[in-house]
Amino acid sequence: MNADPTQEPSPSETDVADAIVAEDQIVDPELVDAELVDAELVDADHDDDAAVSDQVNAAVSDQVNDDEVLGDVSEEMVVSLIAERDEYLDALQRLKAEFSNARRRNEEQAATLRKQAAADLVDKLLPILDSCDAALGQGIDAVGPIASMLSDTLTAQGLSRLESTGKPFDPELHDAVMHEDGEGEPTVAETLRAGYLWNDKVIRPAMVKVQG
Repeated sequence: MNADPTQEPSPSETDVADAIVAEDQIVDPELVDAELVDAELVDADHDDDAAVSDQVNAAVSDQVNDDEVLGDVSEEMVVSLIAERDEYLDALQRLKAEFSNARRRNEEQAATLRKQAAADLVDKLLPILDSCDAALGQGIDAVGPIASMLSDTLTAQGLSRLESTGKPFDPELHDAVMHEDGEGEPTVAETLRAGYLWNDKVIRPAMVKVQG
C-alpha cells in the first residue's frame, strides 16, 4: 500500500518519550529568580553576622587591653601622677597671678602716663592764661572771651585756680617772692601770678607777696 505523501508520519514511542523528558527539564524563570534572591539574602545575613561578630570581638579586645593597662598601674604611680598634676596646677595659678599683676601694673602705668601728658600740656597753656590775665588787668577787654573759653575748657578737664590772697601762707601752694613785715602768722598779702591745681594736685604754685 502506497503512503500518502501529504500526510505527516505518526510519532514513534521513542519520540514521545524524548518529548516528555524535554518538557520536564523546562524551568520556570520566575522560580529561578526567586531562588537567586533567596540565596543573596542568605549571603547578606551571613555577612552582617560576621561584621557584628568582628565589632564585638574588637570591643572585647579593647576592654581587655584597658583592664590590663589599669592592672599594671601601681598605687605609687597614681600618687606620683597626682602630685605631678598638683604641681602643674600650682605653676599655672602662679603664672596667671603674675600675668594679672603685670597687666594691672601696665594699665596703671599707662593711666599715669596719660595724666602726666595732659598735665604737661596744661602747664604749657598756663602762660596763655597769664597773658590774658595781664591784658584784662590793663583794661584790654577784647581778650575776655578767649580767656573765658580757654579757662572753662581746662576747668572741665580738672584745672582749678588757687585763691591765695588773704590766705595763710602754705609753702606747698605758694611761692613767696616778696616779703614785708607784719604781725601774726605769715599771710599772702598779694598774688603776683596765679597758681593752679590739676586734678587736686599742684601743677604750679602761686607767686605771692607774704606779710608777717
